[in-house]
Amino acid sequence: MRKFGLIGQNISYSFSRNYFSEKFLREGISGSYENFDLENISEFPAVLKENPELKGLNVTIPYKEEIIPFLDSLNPVASEIGAVNTIKLETSGRLIGYNTDYFGFAEALKPYLKEHHKKALILGTGGASKAIAYALKTLDIEYKFVSRKASEEKLSYEELNEQMLKEYTLLVNCSPLGTFPKIEEHPKIPFQHLTRNHLIFDLIYNPPQTRLMELAKVQGATVVNGQKMLELQAEKAWDIWNK
Repeated sequence: MRKFGLIGQNISYSFSRNYFSEKFLREGISGSYENFDLENISEFPAVLKENPELKGLNVTIPYKEEIIPFLDSLNPVASEIGAVNTIKLETSGRLIGYNTDYFGFAEALKPYLKEHHKKALILGTGGASKAIAYALKTLDIEYKFVSRKASEEKLSYEELNEQMLKEYTLLVNCSPLGTFPKIEEHPKIPFQHLTRNHLIFDLIYNPPQTRLMELAKVQGATVVNGQKMLELQAEKAWDIWNK
């Protein structure tokens, strides 16, 4: 039996284990999928040592960037993004890092894009936001990062005014704000300036409708959660592990 798993922190809620366990049952695949909940990324080598049968791993918050020094090489896309969410363990023992988040996001976003979605705001600056930025670039959509503190490369939430939101009609939440169990939290955007022209894509999938999505929907915006993106990136990871 081949073994796969997920590296992250506080990941008991994770989508991946259920998704792959159900996939293995449904498709008659001899495989298992385990969560490896690490307090610190320094525990990663012990996971490999204790699980020699591992063939592939997913990586989630907060280790998508911190995992890179432990890998032997990166696929060119993962290298450009600067974040890894999929690891292939080759028979030689080499660890190759990939990023399938950008693919899952781009494919999940495409059905909702309209002509006026030419500029995007990326809320949050963690590992996931790098994949989102890469995907937007491939879709020819300009973007700016939004963080709690402004810098040369980032806007602050305080800078999001009516004029800014008229121009930037696609908003992507890459922050964990609103994830179960803290479901009342949300990025502090000025919801009163959202309109029917806005598309809000929240990478969170638990709960299926976040507070951000609820408040944006009241303003007439189109809202999408991260479920489809997760399914698409998971299938892409499966292809990588098996090619």
